[in-house]
Amino acid sequence: MKKLLKNPENYLFIFYILLFGIVAASIALAQPLKGTDPFFADPPDEFARFMVPEFICKYGKIPTGFEEEIRIPGYGFSYGLYNTFPYIVMGYVMRFFSLFTDSRLFLLYVARFINVLCGVGMAVTVHAIGKRLFEKKHFKWLFCFAVMFLPQSLFVHTYVNTDSMCMLAVSLILYGLVCAYQDGINYRNALWLCLGIILCALSYYNAYGYILSSILLFVAYFYNGTRGKFSYDYKGMLKWGTFIAGIVLVGISWWFIRSYILYDGDFLGLATREKCAMQYAVSGYNPLNMNTYQDKGYSVTQMIKETYFFDGLFETFVGAYGCLTIRGNIWMYHFYKAFLYAGILGYVVLIWKNMQKHGFKRIFFHINMIFCMLMPIVLTIYYSYTMDFQNQGRYIMPMIVPLMYYSVKGFERIRNAAAKIPEKPVVAACAVCMAAIAGILLVFVYGYAFPIYMETGMTL
Repeated sequence: MKKLLKNPENYLFIFYILLFGIVAASIALAQPLKGTDPFFADPPDEFARFMVPEFICKYGKIPTGFEEEIRIPGYGFSYGLYNTFPYIVMGYVMRFFSLFTDSRLFLLYVARFINVLCGVGMAVTVHAIGKRLFEKKHFKWLFCFAVMFLPQSLFVHTYVNTDSMCMLAVSLILYGLVCAYQDGINYRNALWLCLGIILCALSYYNAYGYILSSILLFVAYFYNGTRGKFSYDYKGMLKWGTFIAGIVLVGISWWFIRSYILYDGDFLGLATREKCAMQYAVSGYNPLNMNTYQDKGYSVTQMIKETYFFDGLFETFVGAYGCLTIRGNIWMYHFYKAFLYAGILGYVVLIWKNMQKHGFKRIFFHINMIFCMLMPIVLTIYYSYTMDFQNQGRYIMPMIVPLMYYSVKGFERIRNAAAKIPEKPVVAACAVCMAAIAGILLVFVYGYAFPIYMETGMTL
């Protein structure tokens, strides 16, 4: 213990975890559950999501998705039709605590704190990723702060949803892949990858691009090629592929088999959701009556231009609490826009000059990461155009780890290119940037969100 405390970096790690945990816990305790007109400070759709773990807590069983008790008023369907593993965990933990209290508010806090713990797990995993990907400690810490203290990134870990476990899953997948590509595939790295894939498959469809990329990167790992000669380790691929696939199938097959049986072959539940909505939704929310941009005859390009689609997507990706009603100062959004643009531009320019030094595996790895970042954006555009216009940044949050990696790595590459600059000013600049990121989070949460939470008076 004394050896650990002698290392100053351990104090920074403790501060990093405590800051995340304290801020996330305070939001989880303060924000209301129900709609709070005129503030609308409740988290997005939480009242509808909470019905699923509440049902599990009450009856001790997983709902089929057809139960009227969990059906969303007006919309006609329930979140029980989607992947509900995070809700299952919440529901059974709530059921245990219900032995000691029947307070609905306390049980809501129990469910929310499951996601706070997922966020802490993600923070630890992101730190482990940073240790492997950055040469200098100050850039590693800048990466950790950028990922975990983005206001919206922290927000998804404070209320009842499946996004929080998905974010943890994505970080586990990336950690497993990075370890495998750096150290080789072994049982430890394979198990990290398995855990991430299982949690991702059972939590959030928008992040399924990471599962596909994991498969592609796993297959590519066994390729070896130099100067026109190549070989492929089929035995290694089959050995580890069988091991990983077996564990993943055991972990996820029960849910999709259950859905296949319950929903007449609809193992994802999406078609059943549509049928329920058409049967039970009120007129304004019925898919048959939805007046989407596609129904209006608009093109996707027109929708994007006329709605300032990407402006709204970016702002709500950086920070928008409540039902997108609690926003920060305009300079917060300008800061992150400059941070991301400058870092990514530096990365692209400098890596382009040294592209010939990178082998096939490294290039293929980055291609897959770009795919993983673009997939949630493409899906959000598609859903907004064809189903329900919602350019919300929480839908693209699975991209945050690779996005912040490329941004911070860009700054590290700029620093390496300017070798004549002394190290101390660079360390100081990183420290200032980290302080700005933490400061923005604290001002946004306690200066903008909390006053509204306190006025609603619906929880604390």
